[in-house]
Amino acid sequence: MTKKKKHMKSTTKNETTSSAGNSAQSDKEPLLEKFFVDMLKDMYWAEQHLLKALPKMREAATTEELKDAFEDHLYQTQKHVSRLEKVFNQIGKKAEAKRCEAMEGLVKEAESIIGETKEGSMTRDAALIIAAQKVEHYEIASYGGLVQLAITMGLNKAADILDETLMEEDNTDKKLTDIAESFLNIEADQEDNYSWRRQSEAGDKSETGEKSKTDKELERVEV
Repeated sequence: MTKKKKHMKSTTKNETTSSAGNSAQSDKEPLLEKFFVDMLKDMYWAEQHLLKALPKMREAATTEELKDAFEDHLYQTQKHVSRLEKVFNQIGKKAEAKRCEAMEGLVKEAESIIGETKEGSMTRDAALIIAAQKVEHYEIASYGGLVQLAITMGLNKAADILDETLMEEDNTDKKLTDIAESFLNIEADQEDNYSWRRQSEAGDKSETGEKSKTDKELERVEV
């Protein structure tokens, strides 16, 4: 009788321990969910950081076309922040920002371009477009990943919201390409005489001088 009671107590204890373990495991956030939420936090910080950077980039731009493109994207970025807040709300999470080192670095690069280029030059605009497209490509990759993860986890409404932002980022990237290729890069090309062109010109002059010298020597021989 005593042995049976001891066995029952041992079984009950094991069941309790097992139940507690399963409960703790179920309370733990799945890794894929954690990764998804962390990415949302990254982009929430990134978009807010971009809101501070875009007015500076617009002010520094030379052409009205690029100024307008930055102005349009500033408006879009405000919507992107609001959409992320909607996604946080849909998954029952508080909208929190987590420092995004990638966006921080990309914005610093844009700021350094402003400091290194001449005000009012097409070269500045060409460089700013490249910096802005680096930002766009990072955002396209990030939102593309978020959309696919949302679909995988059955968050279809969240996926639709994030996909709206993804499409806008892609359109902005194409718009910047159009500005660069239609006229801006060509005009920037005319602002400077590249080192390899100077070397080529110096070589041509040297060759012309040598040829002229040879011609004169031949003339002397003929006389």
